[in-house]
Amino acid sequence: MKTPFVLIFLSSLLSINEATSQNKSKIYAETITTSDLRKHLEIIASDDMEGRETTTKGQYKAANYLAGQFEKLGLERIVDLGEYKSYFQWFDVAVQGKLQKLLAADSEVPPNFERRSTMNILGLLPGKSKKEEVIVISAHYDHIGIDSNGEINNGADDDGSGTAAILEIAEAFTKAKNEGYGPERSILFLLVAGEEKGLLGSKYYADFAPAIPLANTVCNLNIDMIGRKDQHHETDEYVYLIGADKLSSDLDKISKKVNKKYIKYKLDYTYNDEKDPNRFYYRSDHYNFAKNNIPVIFFFTGVHEDYHKPGDDIEKIIFPKYSYITRLVFHTAWEVANRAERLQVNR
Repeated sequence: MKTPFVLIFLSSLLSINEATSQNKSKIYAETITTSDLRKHLEIIASDDMEGRETTTKGQYKAANYLAGQFEKLGLERIVDLGEYKSYFQWFDVAVQGKLQKLLAADSEVPPNFERRSTMNILGLLPGKSKKEEVIVISAHYDHIGIDSNGEINNGADDDGSGTAAILEIAEAFTKAKNEGYGPERSILFLLVAGEEKGLLGSKYYADFAPAIPLANTVCNLNIDMIGRKDQHHETDEYVYLIGADKLSSDLDKISKKVNKKYIKYKLDYTYNDEKDPNRFYYRSDHYNFAKNNIPVIFFFTGVHEDYHKPGDDIEKIIFPKYSYITRLVFHTAWEVANRAERLQVNR
């Protein structure tokens, strides 16, 4: 008679814990606000950052601001620079005008190119019972800089929106941890440079210097352009999901579950089709994780008329939509970070 009672008790306890976790997810997601997103985006997409082109003064200035925000949140530095740990993961590129190529440490610079250094920005929130398993949440903080007419391309949507979202998601998880509800798995917040030059920063991280072993990386949730609306939708209440079902049916189910429970946006899988001519699956930083058999989701709201143009400014960001999609990423990460079992990779 004792065994059934114990099983019933344990089952009830697990249900209570799951319900508590879901309730806390809602509470901390609501700390992600339009006002806070705007506060960060006004800085990231300002003229002072000169369009954040990789290896330029504006990109370095943006990097210092973002690392400062990681420090305020208390995220751990994990990049080993010998005598100390840093938020900056430095790497070299060969530069010729607007063209850039990733350089390995011992690579020679091609003729008519010059070697320059740039950096990804990494901040870790350690988990509790499963801290060796890590969820990577990423966005690229670079953009295309100043054009030949001297106009600044501020990249508020591309990808200022993803960059500011990372800061807000990190703040929500940090608040949860400080109040005793930190995630079971660790979370790495990864801001990469060089995306606009060919996914250089994420390629460097994944192919040359993963700060977390790829074998320990549970999934990558990548955010690139989530602040606007494209011409294919009449309402704001949608988001494109790309890659969710390609490597893990667990991750696909989780993303649908949390959207239905908390956000209730249309999940549009148009660009998830292998036959889609845009090939967006291969065009943002998640791909450098996916090619290593790490489950990914790319959160995206589509291309608009200001894509890679000076008109991509903060005044055109749809902040209510933007905040809801940021919360969707948070809820997805919360679920993956706290579930009993690690995501299964499709065989």
